[in-house]
Amino acid sequence: MEANGKGATNWELFWAFAKMGVMTFGGGMAMLPILQREVVERRHWATEVELTDYFAIGQCTPGIIAVNTATFIGQKFGGFIGGTMATLGVVFPSLVIITILAVFINNFAHIAWVQNAFAGIQVCVCVLIFNAVRKLLKKSVVDRRTAVIFLLVLAGGVLLDVSPVWFVLGAALAGVILKSLEARRA
Repeated sequence: MEANGKGATNWELFWAFAKMGVMTFGGGMAMLPILQREVVERRHWATEVELTDYFAIGQCTPGIIAVNTATFIGQKFGGFIGGTMATLGVVFPSLVIITILAVFINNFAHIAWVQNAFAGIQVCVCVLIFNAVRKLLKKSVVDRRTAVIFLLVLAGGVLLDVSPVWFVLGAALAGVILKSLEARRA
């Protein structure tokens, strides 16, 4: 398959996201550090800003954030087919692994070492997510305006039980309003 003019073939998108999908344990949020490393640092398929935008949009659209992000990146490079191939790539390993596990999990879930292994994996995933958030935070909170938005969303996230969609929409609105006020003062 020929390159689509932007440096990645549709099969490269599929296999790159399939490899990321194999390495993801703990859900879509756990994939964020892997996406950041592979898509931004290694392959240069997106900038930090683009990836942050994809995460934000992926968070407030139906589905798993990592799948949504793969779709956005695939679409950027290969249109509809590229988005489809990236999406299929990221979900394919999970589909295979879950199918195999579903056959055997009831036989092994009660074993203490299996339960302990899952507990350890959960802790590891928390650290991976924390590191991804820390990297994104350094790139996203760059001035007083973004710091205010961050603190408001953080407080809202801790104190309120509302959908993340409202936080994303509120932060977008706050960004527009605060930037407009900033421009009027200048």
